[in-house]
Amino acid sequence: MNKLKVSDIRPFIPAKDFALSKRFYAALGWETRDVGPKLALVTLGDEQHFYIQDYYLKDVAENTMLHITVDDALAWHTHVAAVLNDDSFAEARVQPASRQAYGAAVVFVHDPAGVLLHLCQWDG
Repeated sequence: MNKLKVSDIRPFIPAKDFALSKRFYAALGWETRDVGPKLALVTLGDEQHFYIQDYYLKDVAENTMLHITVDDALAWHTHVAAVLNDDSFAEARVQPASRQAYGAAVVFVHDPAGVLLHLCQWDG
């Protein structure tokens, strides 16, 4: 089993409005680039990625979650709130950091399609 290593996981998330979702993630400061006619790669930092697909089912979007580890949940809340302040992303929203029972401060962000991002700062 030692030879069956995994080097990357890239989930696919739905987009209700493909162009809007790409602009949303770019506004958060993440690189977005088209890699196909209905597919964009989002890069967070140097090695973290996910895909936005031009595909939408409400039940899928509203039950998709990405857990993203961050260094400073409060700073992320401030940043996301500022991005959302001008109403360019009317369906997106952010909640202040809250302490979770599993030992982290988490900022919940709903993207324009309803995908839930968990921006998680681990304790200690």
